[in-house]
Amino acid sequence: MSGFHASQCGFCTPGMCMSIFSSLVNADKSKRPKPPNGFSKLTVSEAEKAFSGNLCRCTGYRPIVDACKSFASNVDLEDLGLNIFWKRSDKNPDVSKLPSYTLGGGICTFPDFLKSEIKSCLTMLNDANISTSREGWYHPRSIKQYYELINSGLFSESVKVVVGNTSTGVYKDQDLYKKYIDIGGIPELSNIVKRDTGFEIGAATTISRTIEILLQESESISSPNGSVVFRKLAEHMSKVATPFVRNTASLGGNIVMAQKCPFPSDIATILLGAGATVCLQHVAERIHITLEEFLEQPPLDPTTLVLSIFIPHWISDSQAETSLVFETYRAAPRPLGNAVSYVNSAFLGHVSSDELSDTLVLSNLQLAFGAYGSEHAIRARKVEKFLSGKSLTESVVLGAIQLLRETIVPMEGTSHPEYRVSAAVGFLFSFLSPLSKGITEPGKPLTISPHNSADADDACNLPLSSRRETLSSDEYKPIGEPIKKYGVEIQASGEAVYVDDIPVPKNCLYGEFIYSTQPLAYVKSIKFKSSLASEKIIDVVSANDIPIGGQNIGSTFTFGDEPLFGHPVAEYAGQAIGVVIAETQRYADMAAKQVVVEYDMKDLEPPILTVEQAVERKSYFKIPPDVYPKEVGDVSKGMAEADHKIPSAEVKLASEYHFYMETQTALAIPDEDNTLVVYSSSQYPELAQSVIARCLGIPFSNVRVITRRAGGGFGGKAFRSFQVATAAALCAYKLRRPVRMYLNRNTDMVMIGGRHPMKTRYSVGFKSDGKITALHLDLLINAGISEDASPIIPGTLISGMKKYNWGALSFDIKLCKTNNTSKTVMRAPGDTQGSLIADAIIEHVASVLLIDANSVREKNFHTYDTLQLFYPDSFGEASSYTLHHIFDRLASTSSYLDRAESIRQFNNSNKWQKRGISCVPLIFRVEPRAAPGRVSVLNDGSIVVEVGGTEIGQGLWTKVQQMTAFALGQLWPEGNEGLLERVHLLQADTLNLVQGGMTAGSTTSESNCAATLLACNMLVDRLKPIMDRLRQQSTNISWDALISQASKENVNLSASAYWVPSHDYNKYLNYGAGISEVEIDLLTGAITLLRGDLVYDCGKSLNPAVDLGQIEGSFIQGIGFFVYEEYLTNSNGLMVSNSTWNYKIPSVDTIPKQFNVEVLNTGYHKNRVLSSKASGEPALVLASSVHCALRQAIQAARTEYANITGSGSSLLTFQLDVPAPMTVVKELCGFDIVDKYLESLSIDELATGA
Repeated sequence: MSGFHASQCGFCTPGMCMSIFSSLVNADKSKRPKPPNGFSKLTVSEAEKAFSGNLCRCTGYRPIVDACKSFASNVDLEDLGLNIFWKRSDKNPDVSKLPSYTLGGGICTFPDFLKSEIKSCLTMLNDANISTSREGWYHPRSIKQYYELINSGLFSESVKVVVGNTSTGVYKDQDLYKKYIDIGGIPELSNIVKRDTGFEIGAATTISRTIEILLQESESISSPNGSVVFRKLAEHMSKVATPFVRNTASLGGNIVMAQKCPFPSDIATILLGAGATVCLQHVAERIHITLEEFLEQPPLDPTTLVLSIFIPHWISDSQAETSLVFETYRAAPRPLGNAVSYVNSAFLGHVSSDELSDTLVLSNLQLAFGAYGSEHAIRARKVEKFLSGKSLTESVVLGAIQLLRETIVPMEGTSHPEYRVSAAVGFLFSFLSPLSKGITEPGKPLTISPHNSADADDACNLPLSSRRETLSSDEYKPIGEPIKKYGVEIQASGEAVYVDDIPVPKNCLYGEFIYSTQPLAYVKSIKFKSSLASEKIIDVVSANDIPIGGQNIGSTFTFGDEPLFGHPVAEYAGQAIGVVIAETQRYADMAAKQVVVEYDMKDLEPPILTVEQAVERKSYFKIPPDVYPKEVGDVSKGMAEADHKIPSAEVKLASEYHFYMETQTALAIPDEDNTLVVYSSSQYPELAQSVIARCLGIPFSNVRVITRRAGGGFGGKAFRSFQVATAAALCAYKLRRPVRMYLNRNTDMVMIGGRHPMKTRYSVGFKSDGKITALHLDLLINAGISEDASPIIPGTLISGMKKYNWGALSFDIKLCKTNNTSKTVMRAPGDTQGSLIADAIIEHVASVLLIDANSVREKNFHTYDTLQLFYPDSFGEASSYTLHHIFDRLASTSSYLDRAESIRQFNNSNKWQKRGISCVPLIFRVEPRAAPGRVSVLNDGSIVVEVGGTEIGQGLWTKVQQMTAFALGQLWPEGNEGLLERVHLLQADTLNLVQGGMTAGSTTSESNCAATLLACNMLVDRLKPIMDRLRQQSTNISWDALISQASKENVNLSASAYWVPSHDYNKYLNYGAGISEVEIDLLTGAITLLRGDLVYDCGKSLNPAVDLGQIEGSFIQGIGFFVYEEYLTNSNGLMVSNSTWNYKIPSVDTIPKQFNVEVLNTGYHKNRVLSSKASGEPALVLASSVHCALRQAIQAARTEYANITGSGSSLLTFQLDVPAPMTVVKELCGFDIVDKYLESLSIDELATGA
């Protein structure tokens, strides 16, 4: 992982390593031939899926894939990305430089002492009649023992029967259980019985083991006819949940959950389609029923056990000359699992030929549908009856689909109901169309793939490939070299210490927020249900506990404060109104769920939840004049010059949650003399110190905030981390005991806020050639309840829009105050939305003129003169304006024009898949901030460096380490060889280094490097005279000798500096461009990112590996915002997509199949730190190219739809908001497109028959 630069914040890295290692071990167990020395039996395809269940928000996954693929015996070494083992320029990479893998598990997989401990525990359990492993846990060893337990009278109170207990990931426990019965150790529940008629699989068998059994049987010679059913069941099950969930979850547990809850189970649906039956034990009675009957029963209670599931053999009937057909389908946000289906299905039947009509006929049909918003999976029996025995023609298929629409009726309250029905129709159409005469089959698009365009055949299963081009520089060595990340090995091994890894202090307590579920209400009382969890409460801390002299403050910034608690009025749903304290985090979390809050809305106006309501009630925040953006030119004049006008159009952009891997966390420890030490995962420890001190009413010097590293931030730990740190500090201050708070993901998502949602209306004037003459915008930005950093968003948003020359630009921006969580900065705040709006306008103009969008883009690129007009404070020198060169280079290296033509041909040839391609430019303005640095040399010659910024995964410490080695290298005998290892970075500490500032805006690394350079130069000035004097005595003076002599002479070996950017050159522009190519499935709306190409100008990169990782990671994060991540709230504004269950960030199976990134080294930039430029945020903006490409693909689909229905050009104008997930894509392609297509064929059929 370290060698492939595959770790950034590092929080997810140990999990990635475990998943990769598991895949290696499993591959080694296979019967494949022995691989070459140093490699494993793992294949490249398996490597790409090895961590499909893991999430990473930093890297974009590509380097992690490369690290895993490097073990594969069939890997193409040239396809592996940037690494420390060979240079990209090497024509023949030396495989011997890769770390060697020992086949068969050369690495110890489990420590012997743990093996012994587990063995002794198992022995103890097996010796007991009805064993208990710990208080409240029971482990029956037979069905008889289980019923003895149930009938013993011990379980009159709450009890939970479990095998893997993975259901808690879906349905969170609402209270603690006093007793658990683990039935996983009952042998009969894990039996696998092979019969002539099928397989009986014990209910406690894990899903992973079930998949193994099904695959083994499908490959068996003894069942060639039935192998298709077992194989497809296994393939579908491998897309359920994640590998580590499948390794724990049981087959029986899955169908029980589907029976007891409205759980959208894939497994229940596909087993229903395969005709499975279930064996139940009810006290002394054993019952065999069909799965359909089982699902329709009342919810099971502990008196009934599922013993086994029987899956029958299905074979073709040779006497009746029928063939078996079986297919399964699922529509889900992610193709490889880790995402629940919107709808799933399984279809089985026998096909025979009707020679008279030359058609096919279906019999013995089983059509199962599930997850569409029903209580459980169902058989579509009316459709089965309708289709059975009929010749499959266009009209028959249409009739079946019309009948299916009457059958698939989602329950009220189901999200995306029309989508689910339409996708179910698409599945049945996909199943029937290959068997029907005269219907274009959706499953096999025509392959047209010249010019390196992605192959059309099964785009979802294309292998991942990449090209990464970087240029290293020796000018400032080791600056400019792609060295591995500082501390990456301890990140990968799990030894890196994050806040929650700090050993628990003595008498430590734990806290969890109680938050309001109402958007505007008086909090009259806070009480708790009578429950087991409520008994664990030690205290409840609220605004009443703030010390005299302290303030109810939980966050602050330049523009205002935000309270810690809603008191006496809760102003938004999700606002903290108290903290519950318990002895463990689990107890605190569970206790918070027991809260009963009494609200009163009397005398309060209705809450403001939307920007429209804010406008109606004139609820705005003031935007200070010094941060309000500047208009350009005369819009009325520009409109008058235009040949064409779009008088009004709209773009909406939703919010986005930061989704750092490490949620908000803090540990507050009371210290002597009324002081506190607070460990916080923060991007702004200095301001956290201020907020905590103001809340407690104590001097700033009494609060010490320490941040060693953060497990991701992306802006979410800039201001929003203060609330958690301050709450923990207040609780610790009151109770005089350490208090730790580690928000669970649900609470974090509900309370923290996210990116600013907004609504834009625009009017634009333009010439017939695409030259835009004027643009006016009306912007409504939802800021939430407090200012936070919202007043800066208009400036960054307009800056992102100014990447094009609009001729004249005017705007009316309203920063709306609403009763929602405060929106805050998130990676590339404002620029992200502004750039998308700009490209939406460009593409709208192109569609009106019926010309290529790229020609409109280039027509409206800035000249250097107009660049100065639109960016008067940051345009830089003419030589630094590289956008034209970048855009041309990208179009050339990516074969844009050829691919665009190839896509046009593809779309003409394929009815049910469409593609789109888009190329967008980037101009991103940044502003470095002042930063402190201290460099100290210890007596043994080791070097300690402190900087104000915090390490959040952006490679700050790595670049500072390189800068230190470069600056002090002039005194090092070997230049700087070996000096890097001497440099040690210290954690941010507000009492050690003041004025640390905020880690944000992509410029913290260069600012901290500049401060480090200043401090190092101060040391060089002190040490150089001594070095010169020593060299007069000997030519070879070691570093250690120099430091020893300086120490003897009482030279100050610690230097502090405070770097302040030049007033004239404190802002600059970054340039780049990106091309994205996508494919959509018109039947389900499924999106496949076929290819992404980026070119980015990094100046002279301080570390090309770090910058490349930032560029790739930010681009993938941007894809999440523009496509996948749905930030959903209820009618009170409370976030309801508040877990990984329903909030989907990009995963390894949703990134571009081919991803090419080039980092340009554009040479000397005299006003930058060693000519470097920012890399952390700008490339995120380029992900708007994916959104634009989706628009192109949808337009092609709507053109096809217009041709089918004869609707003309009215369908070609549409609004594509952000995000644009598959449900939206499908809606815009048409929920009834299959029906309309079949209706047109049926008309032709009737006409032909007539």
